[in-house]
Amino acid sequence: MQFLCKEYQDGNPRVRGLVTDTRIHLVPSLNPDGYELAHEAGSELGNWALGHWTEEGFDLFENFPDLASALWAAEERRLVPHQFPNHHIPIPEHYLSEDAAVAVETRAVMAWMDKNPFVLGANLQGGEKLVSFPFNTARPSPPTPAAAPRPLDYEDEHPELQETPDHAVFRWLAISYASAHLTMTETFRGGCHTQDVTDAMGIVQGAKWHPRAGTMNDFSYLHTNCLELSIYLGCDKFPHESELQQEWENNKESLLTFMEQIHRGIKGVVTDQQGEPIANATIVVGGINHNVRTASGGDYWRILNPGEYRVSARAEGYNPSVKTCHVLYDIGATQCNFVLSRSNWKRIREIMAMNGNRPIRRVVPGRPMTPRERLRLRMRL
Repeated sequence: MQFLCKEYQDGNPRVRGLVTDTRIHLVPSLNPDGYELAHEAGSELGNWALGHWTEEGFDLFENFPDLASALWAAEERRLVPHQFPNHHIPIPEHYLSEDAAVAVETRAVMAWMDKNPFVLGANLQGGEKLVSFPFNTARPSPPTPAAAPRPLDYEDEHPELQETPDHAVFRWLAISYASAHLTMTETFRGGCHTQDVTDAMGIVQGAKWHPRAGTMNDFSYLHTNCLELSIYLGCDKFPHESELQQEWENNKESLLTFMEQIHRGIKGVVTDQQGEPIANATIVVGGINHNVRTASGGDYWRILNPGEYRVSARAEGYNPSVKTCHVLYDIGATQCNFVLSRSNWKRIREIMAMNGNRPIRRVVPGRPMTPRERLRLRMRL
């Protein structure tokens, strides 16, 4: 925060452009309880894990609704996307009840996410030195038929790795941070003394490394427009004062580069023919089975890798509009605006409901109707 303010005042063109063109939200501490507990333990004991827990005993990162399992269950029943959405999945009712085992910090963060149309996010943690991206939940393997023989190395619980529809985008975002970090891509893991699970790239999908359900990253991806990643900065929760400057230098370029990725992909406004913005319109990118919605002002942002995309905008009561949008390698989102015309689908649905949602038989010109058909038509009219 100090760096952005000082460099902005000093006229740094890169920082000025970032601050002027980007709505930046910074949260110094999501869990002050855990921070205090870890601080009392001290850095020499390596008790960074205490920082994950609140005073009430919640690990905030894993305290969110498990929407991924709900999505996969709906997919197996073939309910997606017509009856169950592939985006903005609602929070389960039982999770919102007052007696639910949900931390007050978690409730506050979920309300904050619903209030602001975030597009890109990162939560900074301790415990390793890598960047983790969704899915963090491992998808259960389909049940084995009773008649099918089990392999010799069969395990009762053998979850499969499920990639998000935005897997390539998540990898790009993770690499943008890890590759700019001064030490994250080194095979020597430093203070953690653990095996390198990233193949010297500094990035890993959460489910491959440490599978867990109900994480902040999965919730953010499935409930909002935001692509959220976890950045693990090392095992020493409280470096000595003499080490702080080097820690800042290790991460400074990574933080700037990561924030700049928000301006990669497409952006635009969805309006009607009178120029009025359309909120909650759905933006569908061909080939990526995960949609986003427009904000209250009809604006949207969609992070995409370079390439050519077939993009459509859809909204209740309007005819859809389709465009081809090109995303370049240079930083700077491609403008893709949509103007939607009103449709008569609302009236058609009303007529269908009056007819018991049964198909209305089309009358073929020139063919005489039977008395029964004529009676049915008169009753409908």
